[in-house]
Amino acid sequence: MPSIKLLKKEGNYLEFIVEGVSPAVANSIRRTALSEVPTMAIDEVVILENTSVLYDEILAHRLALIPLKFDPGLFKAEELCDEALPEREVKLTLVVEAKNAPLTVYSSALKSEDPYVKPVSDKIPIVKLGKGQKIVLEAYARLGRGRDHAKWQPVSTCAYKYRPSIEVDSDKCNGCGSCVKECPKGVLLLSKSGKVSVRNSLRCSLCKACVQVCPSGAIKVEGDPTSFVFKVETTGVMSPEAVLRYSLKIIRCKAERLLEELDRVASRGKS
Repeated sequence: MPSIKLLKKEGNYLEFIVEGVSPAVANSIRRTALSEVPTMAIDEVVILENTSVLYDEILAHRLALIPLKFDPGLFKAEELCDEALPEREVKLTLVVEAKNAPLTVYSSALKSEDPYVKPVSDKIPIVKLGKGQKIVLEAYARLGRGRDHAKWQPVSTCAYKYRPSIEVDSDKCNGCGSCVKECPKGVLLLSKSGKVSVRNSLRCSLCKACVQVCPSGAIKVEGDPTSFVFKVETTGVMSPEAVLRYSLKIIRCKAERLLEELDRVASRGKS
């Protein structure tokens, strides 16, 4: 039976261990979080006036990459896994002018017609205007998926590794300390008695540098193919828990539709 153990939760960052699943399941969760969970992002920009140093295209690109807060809970799970997403459009406007002195324009200057769809931070720099320069534009945010463009990815990091398993044979270990010095993560510890012990196995990157330098072959490092250490960090558009929750809902929805299609094919074959 799969189980989850929380390791760290800090802001938009989440680290946890999943046990009792296959690499295929772990990778499905990762790929769904990256490419299937829909979010809102600026998709079209109508520039009415731009006397800044940035070309219109560069300005539009910068706006598109500003993460926008969004709650997919407004839609049903089956809508989120449909090929065509529900139509939703939110208009944002930007009207700024550096009248008396140079001015740095931040995301706080973007005004949204929907208070629930807005930049995740007011401190994202967009452009610096010189004295007398001005920008007037309309931006339209729409639903999309990370598989279509990175601007719709809800996560900046979503990765996993096999849970490390480190064994030190005390009978073979001669206390030379080579493995402790070679380990780039500080996983191993050499005691005063001259024996090597594991300080924190979860920090291990499975590089096996310690195994390669150990002259007596006292260390064994392997990854558990049924246990994974996940690290998820969102862009702020939603919490990491929400991203994982919607990822699992989408996976389940697609699996159910696949089973339904298989049943239809099987029933046609019998007839």
